[in-house]
Amino acid sequence: MIRCLHEFRANFNRAIPLALAAMLFAAEAAAADSAAFIMYHRFGEDAYPSTSISVAQFDAHLAELKSGPYTVLPVQEILAAMRAGKALPDRTVGITIDDAYLSVFTQAWPRLRKAGLPFTLFVATQPIDNGAKNYMSWDQIRAMRDAGVTIGSQSETHLHMAEANEAQNRRDLQRSQDRFKAVLGEAPTLFAYPYGEASSATRKFVIEQGFIAAFGQHSGIADRTGDAFFIPRFAFNDRYGAISRFRQRVNALALPVSGITPADPLIEAANPPAFGFSVDATVSKLDRLACYHSQFDKVTVERLGSARFEIRFAAPLKRGRSRLNCTVPGPDKRYRWFGWQFYVK
Repeated sequence: MIRCLHEFRANFNRAIPLALAAMLFAAEAAAADSAAFIMYHRFGEDAYPSTSISVAQFDAHLAELKSGPYTVLPVQEILAAMRAGKALPDRTVGITIDDAYLSVFTQAWPRLRKAGLPFTLFVATQPIDNGAKNYMSWDQIRAMRDAGVTIGSQSETHLHMAEANEAQNRRDLQRSQDRFKAVLGEAPTLFAYPYGEASSATRKFVIEQGFIAAFGQHSGIADRTGDAFFIPRFAFNDRYGAISRFRQRVNALALPVSGITPADPLIEAANPPAFGFSVDATVSKLDRLACYHSQFDKVTVERLGSARFEIRFAAPLKRGRSRLNCTVPGPDKRYRWFGWQFYVK
């Protein structure tokens, strides 16, 4: 009898820490400070596989968002919560669509509206003004705005901002904002860098125009410790639109980093860059951090101290844009994810 009592106490004492740990994980999952932003361009346009997703794949994504453990919120609501330091539900998702192609109006919007899922549409004004083929019209954009779709800006001409000079960027942003005011009665407060190409200088111009946030096209989970003017998004298309890939991305967790060097995504001098960052001290399993670059695949990561990491590229980065993805295994088979996009002139 005494032996049984001792065994019960021992088992009980072992169970308490496990129960407490489970409670802590549950609390962490219930209230987070991060979100997965996802990005699309075209829908069902087979001639453009790099930017289009099939309707069947898109339907599968929407079904997953509706049936799974996700909370899809308006992009502005997510950003407002992050700015205010308010908790977001675990697996919060924000939907964005770039470029205002006609298939957004004919294919994506009816499905999103039926599903009751909010989204933001980023528009470059010149193609709309010119009546460009396979683009939406201002009347269609206005109808979407009036129905509750958030309209964001993607500049006037969809230029390569990291390549353009200061005068070109300022003029392009100002003209697009003026055009939005003339046609829609208001200027957008959300911006998406065309092609995801950003720099410290373009970031400054975007802020000067009154935008409250700006999105890139690099992968990763956004959290309140990140740069509100270089927010990551997971992109999906025909090739990279499988439901397994979608689930992995929207279930990912933030990998909070700080002290990014160089902080400017534009690489003009030292190439390859000695790119480095520090990971938040609360993140575990840092010995399993792995990074991949679009030019080199897996890259060498050097650990400097307990939580400082630097990427050792094997050669200079090629001209144009390239992307880096770093992940660490998290709880419940979810990955913590940090991404970055470089641009070499």
